[in-house]
Amino acid sequence: MSDPIVSIVVPVYRSMTVLPELVKQVEGALAGSAYASSFELVLTNDCSPDGSWSVIEELAAKYPFVRGVSLRKNVGQHNATMAGLRFSRGEIVVIMDDDLQHPPSAILQLAERIERGVDVCYTRYAERKHALWKQWGSRINDIAATWLMKKPKGLYLSSFKALNRDIVNAVLRYDGPYTYLDALIFATTNSIDSVEIKHQRRWEGESTYNFRRLFSLWLKMATGSSIYPLRAATVAGFALALLSLIVFILVIGERMLNPQVPPGWASVIATVLFIGGIQTFCIGVIGEYVGRIYTRVNNAPQFVVGKTTFKRGSADQGDDAAVPKES
Repeated sequence: MSDPIVSIVVPVYRSMTVLPELVKQVEGALAGSAYASSFELVLTNDCSPDGSWSVIEELAAKYPFVRGVSLRKNVGQHNATMAGLRFSRGEIVVIMDDDLQHPPSAILQLAERIERGVDVCYTRYAERKHALWKQWGSRINDIAATWLMKKPKGLYLSSFKALNRDIVNAVLRYDGPYTYLDALIFATTNSIDSVEIKHQRRWEGESTYNFRRLFSLWLKMATGSSIYPLRAATVAGFALALLSLIVFILVIGERMLNPQVPPGWASVIATVLFIGGIQTFCIGVIGEYVGRIYTRVNNAPQFVVGKTTFKRGSADQGDDAAVPKES
């Protein structure tokens, strides 16, 4: 299939049993639409330890609209999505998860908004099917994203969204190893809309996102797309210095007014521990930035492609310098 209008990019991890149903639902959702014969489904295997790649190869042989990309190493959802974006060819690019919690029937809604001239369209859920702790974590992340990335208030950062080709090309200019896709989008455009959809339950299995991975993703957003944490550390250091000066003056004054008051061991220890905690926090923030700078200077790859189900050529968006030609 050449020159598709719509590309659907799906990062794949531990989804070998879900992929056949995903492909069927995507095909069914677009059947009878203006995109019925002009869409592609780019499945990016993020070095999944199960048989996901074998299933992708079978699906690509069966369905001409399926394009498979297999990464040599697990790089995470956002970097795997970037790999899929580099091989997408449509003027409208829809990004969705592989667990069928994102209904393929909403692809047409997203594509319609992009056709109307919006650069990016997110989805929001009428009723979320996530665990309660994830919903609370999402709310905290929403507040942080509004502060750190200038996210529009009320916009839910769903991984199910659509972008036009100009925004995709702008996002792909970023070649660093720490990708946070939404931050790249907000740095590119203010033309953002959203549509409400029904959030479905997982087709089967459980999410691989645990608290550690979600916290790591939050750190990537905080330190990879904003200098506000550094500013917060600076403000905290200044506030602590000011507080220490005030306490010092009060202690001296108290001692002069009441010479009989014995020196307080507990207050000294508490002050030392408090200052030490603030200093450790600030050093940790600086360390996160230094570590990311070090990795970027050493040209750590965003991803490395091992195999594809199609022959790569000049028409593909893949970066051949970072993508070994092997199929």
